[in-house]
Amino acid sequence: MPLYKTIHVNDFTNVLIWKIEEPLPDLMADIHLSENSQNRLNSMKSELHQRGFMSIRHLLKVAGYTDADLQYDEFGKPHLKDGNSISITHSFTFTAIIVSTKDIVGIDIEMQRDKIVKIAHKFTPFEEYKTIANHSALVSKLTIVWGAKESLYKIYGKKKLLFLHHIYIEDFVFDNLKTTGQIRYEGTTTNHSIHFLEFEGFTCVYAF
Repeated sequence: MPLYKTIHVNDFTNVLIWKIEEPLPDLMADIHLSENSQNRLNSMKSELHQRGFMSIRHLLKVAGYTDADLQYDEFGKPHLKDGNSISITHSFTFTAIIVSTKDIVGIDIEMQRDKIVKIAHKFTPFEEYKTIANHSALVSKLTIVWGAKESLYKIYGKKKLLFLHHIYIEDFVFDNLKTTGQIRYEGTTTNHSIHFLEFEGFTCVYAF
C-alpha cells in the first residue's frame, strides 16, 4: 500500500499523501463505492483519473472513513458526514487529503512545470518574483503560490473568488516551509496558515 507520507499538522489535523502505483483492479479491492461514486468512476475516460479517484478512497480508509462518509455540496466542496473538515487533491501520480476536527482546511498538489511562468500574471502580481534569477527556483516559488491560492480557494468553498484579486500570499523563504495568506472578499478578511513541501517534482500545499 503506497501511503507515501503522513503529516501530523497539529492535534486536530492530519495530511495523508498517496503515490499511485497500483493497477486499477488492485485499488478497487476491498473498497465499497456508493452508487453515485460508482457512476462517477465509470464516467472517467482516463484510467489515471480512475486510479486517483480510488486511491483517495484508500486515503479515506486510512483516516477512518468510507466512501459513504464523503459528500459534496452544490459548489463541489467535499464534506464529511461527521462534520469534520476535509479537502482533496489529485495531480498525475499523487493524491492527498487533509482532515481536521477543528479547522476548515484546504490542500493542493501540483506537478512543477515550466508553463506556470507563462500564466503567473493571471494569478499573482508577477513583478514580485522577477528578481528570482534561477528558473527552477522561480517555477518552484510560483507553484507554491498557486498551490497556496488553490488551497485557500478550497477553504472558501464557493465559486466567486479570483486568485489575482481576492487571495493574497505573504512572501516566504523556501527553507521555512510555511507562510500565511488572506482571503479578502466583500469587505471581509480571513487569515490562514499555509505549509508546503516538495517531492519528486511535485509541490504539496495545505492551509488551515
